[in-house]
Amino acid sequence: MLYEIAKPFVMAVVRAVWAPTLSGHENIPEQGPVILASNHLTYADTVFLPGQVRRSVHFLGKSDIFSGRSPIARLAGAVMRGLHVMPVDRSGGGAARTAIQAGLEVLSRGDVLGIYPEGTRSPDGRLHRGKTGVARFALAAEAPIVPVAMIGAFEAQRGRKYFPRRRPRIHVEVGAPIDPAEVVARHPGADEATRLRAVTDEVMDRIAALSGQERAPGYASDVKRRLRAEQAAAKPAGTRRRRR
Repeated sequence: MLYEIAKPFVMAVVRAVWAPTLSGHENIPEQGPVILASNHLTYADTVFLPGQVRRSVHFLGKSDIFSGRSPIARLAGAVMRGLHVMPVDRSGGGAARTAIQAGLEVLSRGDVLGIYPEGTRSPDGRLHRGKTGVARFALAAEAPIVPVAMIGAFEAQRGRKYFPRRRPRIHVEVGAPIDPAEVVARHPGADEATRLRAVTDEVMDRIAALSGQERAPGYASDVKRRLRAEQAAAKPAGTRRRRR
């Protein structure tokens, strides 16, 4: 209920300030379970994408987004909740199983699940290797995967944490649905890991074709860890935290 009330007001503000656009809405099935698989460039993706889709979209968002204490962070968290973003602990183990269960419950109801196969925001604007969770959801729920590309979001967000600039205008491009069973059928006799990777790679190839992004060979999370390590190493000795 909160989603239906909040969405028109949130999107009225978004359209007035940022005027985002969307193409390919006809590729999203009008009913039944479906997964929207998008590249991930900014926090704002989780507003600009579902806000422009007629059906309600449920996203799994990392719990950190909702834990900020500043007024801006709290406002961003409230907007996310209003747009059906479910906070999920992504620390692994039992937390990962909880996230999978939450996503499958959305699909079992015949609803739309939004997911970022890269697992985290791209640190450099490139499209990184997809994680196989999107394939696992799709095959378990027998749900089609609709590839989505956020275009212009990285440039609009550059240097800002929460709210992007008004230019360049952010555009959402929605591609044709992928039937995961058809992808699996091209790999007869393959084990589960190979099937999951084949579906995931098909999704990432489709997203790349829509977005025009440069491809990166590894995972975005690995790039982020490397960049943090390089930044820490580059700090002057006097600014590093002393070990006790």
